[in-house]
Amino acid sequence: MVVRTARVGLRVTLGQRRRCFGLLVAAGDVRACVLDMNRWRRQRGLAAITNFQQLCRELHQAGPGAFGELNSPCAEGILRRYSDAWFAAAKRRTDGDASARFPRRKRRLMPVRFRHGSFTIDRQRLRLAVARGRPPLWVHLDREVPYPAGQVRSVTLLNEGARLFVEVTAEVPVATYPPGTEPDPERVAGVDLGVIHPYAVAGPDGEGLLISGRALRAEAHLHLKDTKYRRRAVAQRAPKPGQAGSRRWRKYRARQRRLEARHKRRIKQAQHEAAKQVIEWAVTRRIGTLRVGDPRGVLELKAGRRHNQRLRDWRPGYLIRCLKDKAEQAGIRLELVDERGSSSTCPVCGRRVPKPAGRRFRCTNCGFSGHRDLVGGANIAHRTMGGPITTKRNPFPVVITHRRAGRHLPGARPARRDPRRRPHHGTANGSPGRPRPAPPPR
Repeated sequence: MVVRTARVGLRVTLGQRRRCFGLLVAAGDVRACVLDMNRWRRQRGLAAITNFQQLCRELHQAGPGAFGELNSPCAEGILRRYSDAWFAAAKRRTDGDASARFPRRKRRLMPVRFRHGSFTIDRQRLRLAVARGRPPLWVHLDREVPYPAGQVRSVTLLNEGARLFVEVTAEVPVATYPPGTEPDPERVAGVDLGVIHPYAVAGPDGEGLLISGRALRAEAHLHLKDTKYRRRAVAQRAPKPGQAGSRRWRKYRARQRRLEARHKRRIKQAQHEAAKQVIEWAVTRRIGTLRVGDPRGVLELKAGRRHNQRLRDWRPGYLIRCLKDKAEQAGIRLELVDERGSSSTCPVCGRRVPKPAGRRFRCTNCGFSGHRDLVGGANIAHRTMGGPITTKRNPFPVVITHRRAGRHLPGARPARRDPRRRPHHGTANGSPGRPRPAPPPR
């Protein structure tokens, strides 16, 4: 069994919306009360209360109805998260990590998790448990939950800006295959993560897979450009530090948060689609082990503001998480190895050559030439965990499959024009027009 999580939007009335946000505010109040209590105890030289059982006693001493419609199991879940975060930070500081910080930041809205038995799913209707004596809270989902109701273990209520969502967590069984078609652990493929190609896979039989990420870059560049334009437009009326903003300013900030949330959802959807294509490609070729080069060490290097922005938009950790999540369900093992030098080592003779500036790799020793990202995948396939590349070489892909990630993003279609903007009128120069919502995918 593997744990999977799906996010589903809510369709609520004004009263239901007010009650849902009331639950989120009450959860934030629980955390704020714990932080204020421990701050008060530190000021008086007393030890902070961090044990979960002691926190629950303090919670129940407040009496029923102290936190609105939030019931006791949900409030205890918030205390559990606070206790786990505190002890995790204490363990890191004991191990010598001085950068670890204890949880001391308040949040106005906190996600509320409903455990098994405190919710009911009836197709596109969801019932959430509230405090005793309150009317039941029924909300509508914008789509059906993709898991059977018996496999759902928890439901988490959260928000992104002004929108409400629920994250449904379920235990899903590992995929089963007919005899002779299951993934073979001896068949290994190397995965090289990149910006141009989020996934470049080199298989064991001379086959390769390239997932194009140019639509992801186009979405990131367009979002950054629109953000700069909006900031310049409101720079004159922006409040100074310490000043309260006007109603117009608050509406601008709310719209900005909505656009940021939409941009993150579009990018995450495209990354999940890319990981799904990799797993489907591996399953059809009975690949049982995926060795992924871990490039997260380069995120700590400072290479200028432009390159740092590219790395920020890349999100390699989320790419690894998406691939690992889908590989577990498909019964494929995933291993993380060091990817240093994989794109600058010849897969034929093993010589190190200067890293090419373009996408074409050329070896000056043996004359080999091939795609640079697939060269990295072929070398990663035979790199041991924590060791160098072995002498056994992975056959370089001869048959290459090309796929695109994020067909709902600008740049993925044959037309390179952004679908959210109006076209140019005649030979007019300047901006192509105001931003418009993207059309639905074909």
